[in-house]
Amino acid sequence: MARSGKRYRNIEKKLETRDYSLSEAVKFLKENSSCKFDETVEVSINLNLDPRSADQNIRGMVAMPEGTGKNVKVAVFAKGAVADAAKEAGADYVGADDLADKIKDGSIDLDVCIASPDMMGVVGRLGKVLGPKGLMPNPKLGTVTPNVAAAVKNAKAGQVEYRLDKQGIVHAGLCKLSFDQDKIEANLKAYIGAVVKARPAGVKGTYLKSVTVSSTMGVGLRLSAAEVLSF
Repeated sequence: MARSGKRYRNIEKKLETRDYSLSEAVKFLKENSSCKFDETVEVSINLNLDPRSADQNIRGMVAMPEGTGKNVKVAVFAKGAVADAAKEAGADYVGADDLADKIKDGSIDLDVCIASPDMMGVVGRLGKVLGPKGLMPNPKLGTVTPNVAAAVKNAKAGQVEYRLDKQGIVHAGLCKLSFDQDKIEANLKAYIGAVVKARPAGVKGTYLKSVTVSSTMGVGLRLSAAEVLSF
């Protein structure tokens, strides 16, 4: 079902030419979904940042207070007691060179890749595989850490990355549209609030250009900037 289809155009006609409150936007998306699958609630944040500038290329992880509704597959590079701790924490795949081989040949699917610092020599050889998928472990994201058990638990509980793209936009899917309205709002507030707080110190003038929420096949609704800045 394409976003340019008849159903989409009919929903689009209901839109008002104004900014929406978060509550209004979420309610609109829930009331106007007729898909046969559970859509994902998405957010796009347009920022006054230069992606070419290293000190403006914001990136981080946000814990979703209500989870994401997704079964997150986690792979951990670790050995010995650290590997045992990762397994106990719920990691789906744990290993070293053997795990690297499985990732190389595409025999396993994963959403998050975590590594203990001593394993980065092994992980580094997977740059061409993990890098393009955004799965390369990174200390800034908490995915290169001696405490892999905590990282696994955080990933399983529901963490979503924010990362500036080449157009100066941060975009992410946060949870399922079937979530209760208050749970969707809680996740949106947590994510948008984290991006707002990540404003680089050297940025002058307006930082936040616009915030739009949508669902997988739904229309986009622009949020009130005044409300967003209070998250």
